[in-house]
Amino acid sequence: MRRVAGVVGAIVLGLGALTACGDDKGADSNASGSTSGSTSGSTTQAAGELKTADSGLGKILVDGNGRTVYVFDKDTTGKSNCETDCLAKWPVVAAGDSTPKLDGVEVSTITRSDGSKQLAVGGLPVYLFANDAKAGDTKGQAVGGVWWVVGPDGKKITTQPSSDGNSGY
Repeated sequence: MRRVAGVVGAIVLGLGALTACGDDKGADSNASGSTSGSTSGSTTQAAGELKTADSGLGKILVDGNGRTVYVFDKDTTGKSNCETDCLAKWPVVAAGDSTPKLDGVEVSTITRSDGSKQLAVGGLPVYLFANDAKAGDTKGQAVGGVWWVVGPDGKKITTQPSSDGNSGY
């Protein structure tokens, strides 16, 4: 009986992850910008790397694999508020052995509640979006009105995605 309850609990948690941390309304209508000089769309994250790339939203920050980096409005300086189910949709940009250096951008690390290290830009933890299928995708832009692509200056880009599926830039 306990085993059945455990399986049912896992299913409920999995379903909760599908709706965690913001509304997906419009998430798939965002443009898939291309990165210039990005690496392949590998799903293996290069921990602790950040760089800039071109996208449909202009120049943005990306991780070591060219995947778009986001901030969450519900986070505070030095603290992530994306936990449990939220992380299924918004995986952290893990910190590597050293903190990357970017001209004009404050990059640091925070310690998450589970003890793991996460990169932060301007003190805010940064994430990837699970629905961004390849390098340069920006499908997480403005999801739920609380998730934002990070610009090359380390500040969030609040440009709303266009309804026709193109960024318009």
